[in-house]
Amino acid sequence: MLLPGTQLLRRPLRCLRALGHLPSRSLMNLRELVSALNDFASLSLAESWDNVGLLVEPSPPHTVNTLFLTNDLTEEVMEEAVQKKADLILSYHPPVFTPLKRVTWKTWKERLVVRALEHRIAIYSPHTAYDAIPHGVNNWLTKGLGACTSVPLHPSTAPSYPAEGTHRVEFCADNTEHLDTVLSKIKDIPEISCLTTLPARVEGEEQTRVSLNCSQTALVEVVALLSQNSLLYHKTEILLLQKPLLPHTGMGRLCTLSEPVSLSDIIDRIKSHLKLPHIRLAVGAGKTLESPVKKAALCAGSGSSILKGMEADLYLTGEMSHHDVLDAVANGISVILCEHSNTERGFLSELHDMLAIHLQKKIHIIVSEKDRDPLQVV
Repeated sequence: MLLPGTQLLRRPLRCLRALGHLPSRSLMNLRELVSALNDFASLSLAESWDNVGLLVEPSPPHTVNTLFLTNDLTEEVMEEAVQKKADLILSYHPPVFTPLKRVTWKTWKERLVVRALEHRIAIYSPHTAYDAIPHGVNNWLTKGLGACTSVPLHPSTAPSYPAEGTHRVEFCADNTEHLDTVLSKIKDIPEISCLTTLPARVEGEEQTRVSLNCSQTALVEVVALLSQNSLLYHKTEILLLQKPLLPHTGMGRLCTLSEPVSLSDIIDRIKSHLKLPHIRLAVGAGKTLESPVKKAALCAGSGSSILKGMEADLYLTGEMSHHDVLDAVANGISVILCEHSNTERGFLSELHDMLAIHLQKKIHIIVSEKDRDPLQVV
């Protein structure tokens, strides 16, 4: 009951938020968010054939309040994103992969772009960058095996060389006057770096050792110059500089279980982890369901090219070619196939939590409820 003379004040909703009764989130500029996503998983780790990063961008400025996660961006999933007012769709698989010559209403992938732009929804895809990172899709898939240690099957290299240039050239000279002329000409060649000269004793003689880094293009000119002097040329060493390997980063995983487990038990663990009632199984030659599994090689999605030739008791992936399965079985390796996206989609729940922390809970993050593998066992 109100006392006489008092008035009922209608407070706007924003006042309640200020008091902390309703959750509030700040918006993120799209380019700020894309930069943060690139920091979470560097796109340089993606395979060279892949199409990753920001694929569709509404006209700027574009702010993001809701980030929508999906494994595959189908038309059904796009309508879900529209209904949930998504501002950015993170689609693990790139919905635009082969170049589009036109954007019309004719094909379903063109329609995805049209719908996205109509509703000012950006689209970003990380794909194989998420396969490579230590906290990515393949790492999540290893958890289905139980307690184990793992290393990448194909380690990733750093995006750049430890020093400038792709090659190092080293040679020795004993004629100081002639060497000065050669060095003067080398300095005129573009893309030469780290040029150093040091005294050296070669076969009891005092000489000068020259070392330099250069690009592939500059290497041709350096070799042509040194070949003009047979003594220098025959004392020249050319080293190919290698990009350093990145720890715990790369495609696929080779897992060593802490204790051997029967193939039957591994099947149960994988079904539970992937929430699948059925998987496809090929038992290796000479093996049974009770055969122990100590080492498993896995690759989320389509793993034929990554798993081929790897020594293990088990291959785990989404799909493999018929003949690659036959090769594995003939070598005594059992194969478990779960369908392509079933080995990837469950990662989205972990991704949701990791991105919430990485983005400091600045935006709302939701996972698609319509996204599913197109194949099912009937």
